Amino acid sequence: MTEPSRDPGATSWDVESLLADALAPIEPPERLSGRIEDTLSAITQAAAEELSDWAEELSEGELRALRDPRNWVRPVVAVGAGTAATGALVLLELRRRSRQKSESGLKSLAGGLRSRI
Repeated sequence: MTEPSRDPGATSWDVESLLADALAPIEPPERLSGRIEDTLSAITQAAAEELSDWAEELSEGELRALRDPRNWVRPVVAVGAGTAATGALVLLELRRRSRQKSESGLKSLAGGLRSRI
């Protein structure tokens, strides 16, 4: 793939081996996974608390005001954040379990989801 350089003082580069070395997969530290799980759990908990607080604060007039979609921002954001964080936690757990079984890749995640359903 590489051709020798015409300049006798220049060195030839093996681009394929350089790319293979640069793009070699690395495993993230184990504590990173724990920190991500803690953060996602905190987001899920905060979203649940926000929804609970919001529901407790509603008066009779505010319940009637919910017919207006402009008043839906707070609960929609809380539900979206909680759903995304919970989904990410599920994917992290499935990935950890698939690693323990020494399977890797997206196929094992899909297989894990199918077996749970």
